[in-house]
Parts: sequence; C-alpha cells; structure tokens
Amino acid sequence: MALVFRSVAQFAGISLSLLGWVLSCLTNYLPQWKNLNLDLNEMENWTMGLWQACVIQEEVGRQCKDFDSFLALPAELRISRILMFLSNGLGLLGLLLSGSGLDCLRIGETRRGRKKGLLILGGILFWSAGISALAPVSWVAYKTVQEFWDETVPEIVPRWEFGEALFLGWFAGFFLLVGGCLLNCAACSPRAAPASGHHAVAETRITISTRRCTKPI
Repeated sequence: MALVFRSVAQFAGISLSLLGWVLSCLTNYLPQWKNLNLDLNEMENWTMGLWQACVIQEEVGRQCKDFDSFLALPAELRISRILMFLSNGLGLLGLLLSGSGLDCLRIGETRRGRKKGLLILGGILFWSAGISALAPVSWVAYKTVQEFWDETVPEIVPRWEFGEALFLGWFAGFFLLVGGCLLNCAACSPRAAPASGHHAVAETRITISTRRCTKPI
C-alpha cells in the first residue's frame, strides 16, 4: 500500500508540476494580462502583457507593439517580469532535480538517500516557483481592481479589466504548489518492504556462499 501511494504521489506531483511550469511559461509571454474594451468603438479591443500591448480590430486583425523601455513600465510590470522569469527558471530546475529522484528511474538507485534529497529539493523549488508565479499575477490583479474603482478617474475613461493570462497564472501557481507538496509527501513516505520469495532466497544463498568463501581453511 505504501509503495502504491508513493508511486501515485510521485506521478501526480511531477505531472502537476510540469503542467504548472508550462502554464507559467505561457503566462509570462501572453499579452492578455489586461483587457480594455472601448464602448465608443466595439470593433476595437486592447490587451496588455508584460512584454507588449496589442490592439485587435475586426478589419485589420491583431497588431502588437513591444514596450520600448523597461524603466518606463509601471512598477508592477517591471517586478512581474523578474518574478515570472524566476518562476520559469525555478520550475525548470525543479523538474530536472525531482525527475532524477523518481523511483521509476534507475539512476542512483543504490543511493536512496540522495534520491530522497533530490525529491525534497525539487518540491521546495516547485513551491518557490509557485509563489513566484502567484505574487506578480495577484499584484497586477490588485492594481487593476484598484484602478478600476478609482473615483478620481472620470467615468467616461475606459478601464482595464482582468485578462486570460492572469487566470492561467493562478492555475500555474496552484499546480506548482500542489505538485511540490505531493513530491515532498512521496519523499517522506516509507519505501516498500524488502523483497520476499525467490529474491529473498537468492539473497540468502549469496550470503551463505560468501561466508563459505571467506571461511578460513
């Protein structure tokens, strides 16, 4: 039973972490962090991401323009760039380390303590990657809500709203956190009992033969 739980937890943890990392990478580069719908011109919609702003027109299609200056961006977008890059890097490193610590891989099988350490370290990296993804997404969402309900701005001025990338970022952070928890639970769970039956008999015979060979004449 312990072996089944350990295997299922490892498979679910690495799968959720991989999915969270992919969503985190998509969130970083998608330009739909904010959406703006113009009441005066319903044929034109604006989107903004960390790297570029786009305008979508029914006749022309999508046209995007990269931001010219990093320092000219609002503080939440500048910090979000750094944190999203950090999340992508930590997630990739976590995949490499935790993948090497899985029981299904024969690499380092004789050093079980090292494989356990790799799983735990991978889980910690996934936690860090999840927090690094949730923080900028939540910060941009908070600023969007704050600006949307700003009473000093005239009502005729269009307001930015949540984009699809924010929801992807929340899912990415959640999957990374859950995946890291599962990997740590799998690493701390007991291993299967020693093999019985033919394997145990074989080990006993090898031990007896070794003792006979080493017995002084």
